[in-house]
Amino acid sequence: MPVEFIGLLATQDGSASTPATTALGDPAYPTRLARAHEDSGFDQVLVGHSSADPDGAQVAAYAAARTSSLKFLVAHRPGVVAPTLAARTFATLDQFTGGRVTLGIGTGGHDAEQRRTDEYLGVLRRAWQSTEPFAHTGAHYRFEDFVSEVKPVHGTIPIYFSGSSPAAYRTGVEHAAVYLFEGEPPARIQERITAVRAEAALLGRAAPGFAVSLRPVLGPTEELARARAESIVGRIGETAPAGTPETVARRLLDYYDLGVTTFLIHGYDPLDDAIDYGRELIPAVRAEIAKRDAARLVVT
Repeated sequence: MPVEFIGLLATQDGSASTPATTALGDPAYPTRLARAHEDSGFDQVLVGHSSADPDGAQVAAYAAARTSSLKFLVAHRPGVVAPTLAARTFATLDQFTGGRVTLGIGTGGHDAEQRRTDEYLGVLRRAWQSTEPFAHTGAHYRFEDFVSEVKPVHGTIPIYFSGSSPAAYRTGVEHAAVYLFEGEPPARIQERITAVRAEAALLGRAAPGFAVSLRPVLGPTEELARARAESIVGRIGETAPAGTPETVARRLLDYYDLGVTTFLIHGYDPLDDAIDYGRELIPAVRAEIAKRDAARLVVT
């Protein structure tokens, strides 16, 4: 089964361990970082959302014009703008990048917030698909006679959804192409996958794909990798698997065996870590999966 790798498109060169040396609005660094991810075999990069940072859609548009195949997972917070405006914004971006946009949605765990998110995403997706003006009257959004002439290249834009509450599971099953989990031990991720699949069965829908976010720390030896991890994060957490590329690849494959087919991986030195992941980690994971797929074909 194919596996997807997503990196992080930072807009400054700072990290958890080093201060930034580039200006927040300087496009040179994210351009360099996007190209490094593309050259390193990443499928996508996540463009984060913050009220204090450069607008993610604008950053993605600029970087997309300077890459050729890399996709952009643009983080978006429901409720910041009207869903009709968001639908037109992201459809335009998708058209101008040749269909290289996906949308990252994360919300809180409260039921009320999930209800608003569910309504928001319903409007968003209908706006992408409707060819005729439509009206909507809901608890949070009301409008009449809306239609957008601009549509996503492939008819819709895949949604990557994150959230850890039962209410979030319902929203994710209704709208997401991929459900993204924060990095936790495999046993805990298995529980979450089981819960999402159960919700999908209850609603009579196909389960989404699954993704996990991790921050690998690589080194030429186990000892050096652990020392580096300790110096950066103070301890080796479950979201920061440390070791040689071969060791970390096995850790990622533990998640793959549970049904995870998308990995959001980013380190503590954005540019150098992306290059390192592409040099050994990503090829190691893909090679092992290709070997398994080939063996499965022989057996069948």
